[in-house]
Amino acid sequence: MTPQELKERLRRQAAALPRANVPHLLEQFLALPQVEAAHTVMVFYGVGREPDTTALIDQLLAMGKRVALPVCLPQRKMEARIITSQDQLIPNHYGIPEPDGVCPIVPQEDVDVVLVPNMMCDRAGYRLGQGGGYYDRWLKGYTGFTVSVCPADRFQEQLPHAEYDVPVQLVLTDA
Repeated sequence: MTPQELKERLRRQAAALPRANVPHLLEQFLALPQVEAAHTVMVFYGVGREPDTTALIDQLLAMGKRVALPVCLPQRKMEARIITSQDQLIPNHYGIPEPDGVCPIVPQEDVDVVLVPNMMCDRAGYRLGQGGGYYDRWLKGYTGFTVSVCPADRFQEQLPHAEYDVPVQLVLTDA
């Protein structure tokens, strides 16, 4: 089995799991010293099997953080835009809420912490995403702090990865 075939099999496994219910891991994320010290935090809007991040977004805004969410662009690229309210989110072509075009773009170097989504994660910080490579492309030149939350039923000792896969620096898990 090739690494790509294995990734596809793992994606099918993850898709069969219930939505990740990890409010305790999101609370741990909020308590990280890197998050507490951050000026700008980028988070994903959880859909499908991903954790619900709506309360997290509101908590970060209430903490006075600049909150950025990703916007998917052509050629599988991504940019971060600042929101001040979830009312500024509109569904993209995948149906995922993202900041509208009025929200200001934040340069990558101004983002202090990124909460990176995953379908599965491993001990080394490699993650299995949806397969589009949006985050790996964006994270390639990123020098800030990266975190992913991963419930025990999605945590693996080791996932297949390629040279273009970018691991996160910290995986918060209950495994």
